[in-house]
Amino acid sequence: MHRARVSAAAGAILAVVLAAATAPVSAAPDPGAAESSPRGGSHHVEYFSSPTAHPRPVEVPAATPERIARASAAAPAPAGDGDVGQVVNNGSTADKLDVVVIGDGYTEGEQERFHTDAKEKWQDITGVEPYTTYQNLFNVWTVDAVSRESGVSGDPGQDVVKDTALSSYFWCDGLERLLCVDTGKVEGYAAKAPAADLVIVISNSTKYGGAGYNDVSSTVGYDGIATLSGGNEQSGQIAVHETGHSLGKLADEYTYDEYGRYTGAETGEGNTSVYDAGQLEARQAKWYRWLGEPTPDGGVIGAFEGAGYYPLGLYRPSEDSIMRTLGREFNVVGREAMIAGFHRHASMLSASAPAGRKLTAEDTVRVGVTRLAGAVDQPELRWYLDGRELTGARGARSLGLDGLLPAGDRRAHRLTAAVSDPTAAVRDPALRRGLTDSLTWPLAR
Repeated sequence: MHRARVSAAAGAILAVVLAAATAPVSAAPDPGAAESSPRGGSHHVEYFSSPTAHPRPVEVPAATPERIARASAAAPAPAGDGDVGQVVNNGSTADKLDVVVIGDGYTEGEQERFHTDAKEKWQDITGVEPYTTYQNLFNVWTVDAVSRESGVSGDPGQDVVKDTALSSYFWCDGLERLLCVDTGKVEGYAAKAPAADLVIVISNSTKYGGAGYNDVSSTVGYDGIATLSGGNEQSGQIAVHETGHSLGKLADEYTYDEYGRYTGAETGEGNTSVYDAGQLEARQAKWYRWLGEPTPDGGVIGAFEGAGYYPLGLYRPSEDSIMRTLGREFNVVGREAMIAGFHRHASMLSASAPAGRKLTAEDTVRVGVTRLAGAVDQPELRWYLDGRELTGARGARSLGLDGLLPAGDRRAHRLTAAVSDPTAAVRDPALRRGLTDSLTWPLAR
């Protein structure tokens, strides 16, 4: 059946980002810190200093610096501000995982460039597995946030201030590549889209940079925000990494010496553990089913010490992956988690009649099944009457109910359509149970 969407109010994070949150490392003091005082609290974000660097967790003030906030003082909205478009349409918002892309620093005359940047960044994301195979589970929306000035604050220099719709700015908290944003304004624009499960803010800049907001509370329903530069070819990796947290519930796999040794309990994330390979095998824990298997990020799956910021005491599944270094692939453990995350948010099955509607012998039910991209095994559709498979109807996208029940049968029955994802990339039985979607209707003459 269709899975409920994850809400920020319900819990942790989209966590474009449910990051493994241990105590964050503080950034170096900003020379202009007086204007960036933490009025209104702070945000836990991930900072990306280069396209191939390990990210770093930092705590930044929630308030936009006063000099930048002043530049974006309230004024009548420009023409077209708040317009909603759709880059990818794969079905109902109730059935698909909805990505909302919002631009900043694009003027009224630059909105087409924003739409092009949004399409290109989505292409970057779907160029990474398992997004490539499962791209048809997503809808992608654009929301036009029309800025009065082109570009963003902090580009090309720290002293540059721009009047933009979302007040995004580089040099956040004194870190050049950290691209922060007014999260309240993002919330306002995201609310204009039909649905928002993931939110990506694209800033009108060629400068490499971005951020992953790990602790944003949203009444709209998303759990975090990823920011990145629209004109930089390598910035799309930031969004991929961040959705590893939000959709895959994956921890960061990078480390910092100052964290020392981890001495706590077993972690909740599927890609970190206190157990080495022998202990994982003996306990049949975490990724033990994948031990010794080749992995797309290089090498084989084992237990490599250093994860969740701690160089000692925590293990990760592979030598390197996109959860450790940008520009890499998800390892097979990460892919398994991401596929399970896609299925938590989206359904492979849709129908002409809503589940629960009473059907009669005069009805015909039509269903749609999401097709996976590439040369892979496709989802399997089966029909059941009162729990018994109608083998002759296997794979049928349309089922006429006339003759399905014996003449004179006035009893109540249940008709069910079920679709299962046959992928071999998910081995954990608990996760595999989430790879089936079903719809059930009461049926009677």
